[in-house]
Amino acid sequence: MWPVIVRSMGRFGKYVTFPIVAIIGFIGYNMEGWISDRYTPATKPITQQRQERLLENIDASTTKKKHNPLEVNLSPSLSS
Repeated sequence: MWPVIVRSMGRFGKYVTFPIVAIIGFIGYNMEGWISDRYTPATKPITQQRQERLLENIDASTTKKKHNPLEVNLSPSLSS
């Protein structure tokens, strides 16, 4: 539909439609800003999150028994 309209305007169709599209885009961008909440809460740095996770894994690994995944997720046909 748009190519037909632009072609019907002749050589200067793109110069006429660009300001219209720019205005519509500007209005839409600002409406989205008014409607949505752009606030993103701050998080800890990635390196700090990784260090905490590694410390938790070290503490948990001393209390947990190491197991073989095949022992836990054994197929019913192989369990008997």
